[in-house]
Amino acid sequence: MKTLFWLGMTALLIGAWIARGPATSPPPAKPNVLFILTDDQGWGDLSLHGNRLVETPNLDRLARSGAQFEHFFVSPLCAPTRASLLTGRYHLRTGTVSVTQGWERMRSDELTLAEVFRQNGYATGCFGKWHNGEHAPEDPNGQGFDEFLGFCAGHWNNYFDTHLQHNDRMVATHGFITDVLTDAALAFITQHKDRPFFCYVPFNAPHSPHQVADRYFDKYKAKGLDDEQASIYGMVENVDDNVERLLARLDQLGLTQNTIVVFATDNGPNGHRFNGLMKGIKGSVDEGGVRVPLFLRWPGKIRPQTRIRPNAAHIDLLPTLVDLCRLRFMPANPVDGRSLGSLLLGQTDTLADRLLFTHVGGMSEGGLSAEPGAVRTARYRLVRQREQVHLYDMLGDPAQSTDLAAGQPQQVQALQVAYERWFRDVSQTISPCRLIPVAARRVLLQAPEAHFSGHVRYKQGNGWANDWLINWQSPTDSIWWDVAVARPGVYQVSLQYTAGHAALGTRLTISAGKKTLHQTLLTSFDPPLTPSPDRILRKEVYEKSWAYLTLGKLRLPKGNHRILLQAGLVPNGQVADVKALLLTAPESSAP
Repeated sequence: MKTLFWLGMTALLIGAWIARGPATSPPPAKPNVLFILTDDQGWGDLSLHGNRLVETPNLDRLARSGAQFEHFFVSPLCAPTRASLLTGRYHLRTGTVSVTQGWERMRSDELTLAEVFRQNGYATGCFGKWHNGEHAPEDPNGQGFDEFLGFCAGHWNNYFDTHLQHNDRMVATHGFITDVLTDAALAFITQHKDRPFFCYVPFNAPHSPHQVADRYFDKYKAKGLDDEQASIYGMVENVDDNVERLLARLDQLGLTQNTIVVFATDNGPNGHRFNGLMKGIKGSVDEGGVRVPLFLRWPGKIRPQTRIRPNAAHIDLLPTLVDLCRLRFMPANPVDGRSLGSLLLGQTDTLADRLLFTHVGGMSEGGLSAEPGAVRTARYRLVRQREQVHLYDMLGDPAQSTDLAAGQPQQVQALQVAYERWFRDVSQTISPCRLIPVAARRVLLQAPEAHFSGHVRYKQGNGWANDWLINWQSPTDSIWWDVAVARPGVYQVSLQYTAGHAALGTRLTISAGKKTLHQTLLTSFDPPLTPSPDRILRKEVYEKSWAYLTLGKLRLPKGNHRILLQAGLVPNGQVADVKALLLTAPESSAP
């Protein structure tokens, strides 16, 4: 009887299962992505790569727990690399040419990784250095990030207890900047632990100025290093500690298995130090200026100790992450990169050879120069300098010690033709005129974005981020900003300045279109430079406080305008140092 009972129960259960149908598993959760990028950290700034001085145990562990790329290439400078990482396109296609004076900007119609992830239901956050445009809609919030904490310029002046931009306002922060940015990323990850997120953490270390806490600096000074290397390696170790904090938070929240972690750097080292046998540093189109680390970890998907040997580049990361995360993706513009997913998932260990191109340089009166530039194959690197062409066998001569150009004219010619064709293609939309977008209620027109004539010049000399204008002496001197107004309205105009007593009585004029405002400089403000905890003398400008002088209100219709600043009367041959021009529209101003 018991046997008949259990046979009957089994039949009932089987019948119920057939009636209900087989159980369906819930679809796998979309993987999170934590993308860590460092600034000016070269390939050799890792103990994993044979550097016996720096200590990076957490980055080494991250590399070994997933895939390491043997030959991963970026651009020689910060902003171009970032534009390519975010769009999958060569930076010149995006409008990004160099690092300052508006040439760091990326066009707002570029489709970024953040926008792709957000379109697929991800929360998106950016914590660190943006460097692809500071004005809406080119800023991080305008390019797909729900939350942003950091700065949009090419570098920041102070790393301790500084002010940073949080979305559309500046906030005071406390502590060392890399720690602060990590804190913000940790809060974002925790807040969004129950939904997929794309967390982009572009640390600004170890970019100058050389500032780091004593406990890191003293450690490397004790190894016998000079102040520059001790501060750089100290910043790198601090980054390593913060990477460990990020990975630990994924563990604590149970997110490790379902999170793709990416680590890369944006160009070669910002100085001559250990970088393997490679020739070149930051700013160079040689191997050492563009070959950097790339690590990807995805437990259960990417096998530990995976080594990726085919050439890969910054343009490949967008298509790769789209592929790995199975995102819906409709490109707004042609993508230059290719997915590396099959390499990462162990489905193949080869990749069809292709040409990878590099360009560095800015605009001049003659337009955008094609040099310096380079083209890389699996074997060769062709390097183009002004009036010089070099060819190197990177398999037999990774240090680029022997120039083969004279002995292999056919190879040189073939690569020359390919480079010239590529440069014409990617640079065809670059215009010598960069209009500053006025699309928000508050727009700060910075000195490095200005044009000027007469005696006026930059304080530092190059017009890098945070620089200002000096030597404004006479009515023949002019400063102007060319803007594209997308948000028409009446804007209050204020000058951010410093000036000594000799400048008092100067009659300032500012005009746009047919409207001209006049204001007399009646208040001097000439503070000293702000003390800085730099370990070595910096190349960039130092900080100082600035005053604002209200000049009046200008109506800016939609369209392109020139805002011109002059001095009609200069009684003592001295006007003011100029940091920026602030445009502020009331809340009710017409959009």
